[in-house]
Amino acid sequence: MDTFNRDCLHQIHQSARLLSKKANEALAPYDLYMSQWSVLFCLDTFGPQSQKDIWTYLNVEAPTITRTVTRLEANGWVKRVRGKDKRENLIVMTDDAKARFEDIKHTMDQFDQDCLSNFTSEEKQLLHTLLHKLSTE
Repeated sequence: MDTFNRDCLHQIHQSARLLSKKANEALAPYDLYMSQWSVLFCLDTFGPQSQKDIWTYLNVEAPTITRTVTRLEANGWVKRVRGKDKRENLIVMTDDAKARFEDIKHTMDQFDQDCLSNFTSEEKQLLHTLLHKLSTE
């Protein structure tokens, strides 16, 4: 039996867990977790979003985003505002979150650089291509 496929997927899973753990450590001074950072990054990138837009973009389950947004709201990072359609609420970053975002983004940019510092540009491009190929299967 060929275990190479299982070994590859196991390594991807272990690497993802390690990166998540290290990201949480980098975000600890801001009292944030990687899942929360992902939502804030999404809001910074695309502007106010519905929870559905967020969970679709992040490819996670709706209850996960609901819990994450609720925590972010309780901690003053986001607020819900009524959208154009009165049935829809949009999630927006608070002014305080916007003011702190650049510092956090700088921290995470440094985290990204540190994580990939042992890769050449060509290896980074190959990794990106392969992970994209894996995620679209």
